Amino acid sequence: MADSEISTPPKSKRLRHPEKRNRPDSPPRRKPPWIRVKAPSGATYFETRNLMRENNLHTVCEEAACPNIGECWGKRHATMMIMGDTCTRACAFCNVKTGRPGQLDAGEPENVARAVKTLGLRHVVITSVDRDDLDDGGAEHFAQVIGRVRALAPETTIEVLTPDFLGKQGALEVVVAARPDVFNHNLETVPGLYPQVRPGARYFNSLQLLAKAKELEPNIFTKSGIMVGLGEERQAVHQVMDDLRAAEVDFLTIGQYLQPTPKHHPVADFVTPEQFAAYEQAARGKGFLLVAATPLTRSSYHADSDFAELARRRAQNHLAAS
Repeated sequence: MADSEISTPPKSKRLRHPEKRNRPDSPPRRKPPWIRVKAPSGATYFETRNLMRENNLHTVCEEAACPNIGECWGKRHATMMIMGDTCTRACAFCNVKTGRPGQLDAGEPENVARAVKTLGLRHVVITSVDRDDLDDGGAEHFAQVIGRVRALAPETTIEVLTPDFLGKQGALEVVVAARPDVFNHNLETVPGLYPQVRPGARYFNSLQLLAKAKELEPNIFTKSGIMVGLGEERQAVHQVMDDLRAAEVDFLTIGQYLQPTPKHHPVADFVTPEQFAAYEQAARGKGFLLVAATPLTRSSYHADSDFAELARRRAQNHLAAS
């Protein structure tokens, strides 16, 4: 075939998850009534969506097919996903596109900051795809985004939800030095399921990342989350809680895993609201400053009100100790 005849498949025809194409299908299970949500609608939802498009911004709300997108965007809340829409990892639970990412967008820090200002956000969550292709994993880009948001929206508190920066020496220090108000990194699941669910990551590396963030900046709030319904045992979830408390993590989120496509990891079970309440009670007993554990809990869900509650509880604890 001549060179002129070789063409790249149109963007719409490319596989979103090429690494999963040979996996056997696991047909998604019917959702129970407690995790069904209404389809997104309303003028504010569409205004928020249009703002993201106009600023060429990606959101984890869309890319990860979050079930809460209608509620959050209807309140002008959106989690910005920086450094493109293509991840260098291939986690079995995640719906974000995988493959070879493009170059970083130098205008993205400004665009994110403008969107935050336009939305009038009290609190913003900034996350990203994994960028193993970058020498620093994208740490400097995170810092630039934080800096521009501080400049254009100084009253807005900032939460970062970062990748694990596996093998990226000094990356964490760059992000923490930019002084976000919350440093979030999700463990995602129990250690025994990492080979199947999060094969490109290392459980203890992620734990160490959280512990070191607190060590570098003791006043920063640290946060992590896991999904349940992946096939984990209850005792393993409790062990994750203990590990996170040993790392001095302040805030734990626990939510139901929902299978994005038949090629993704299957849902092992739908955890009942009563089981979530038991997890929340156990986590509170272990000393977390704040716990969110419901079927629809996601790492960024109600992040603005949760941050206000974190700050209130810390202040209350300081008063009690003085």
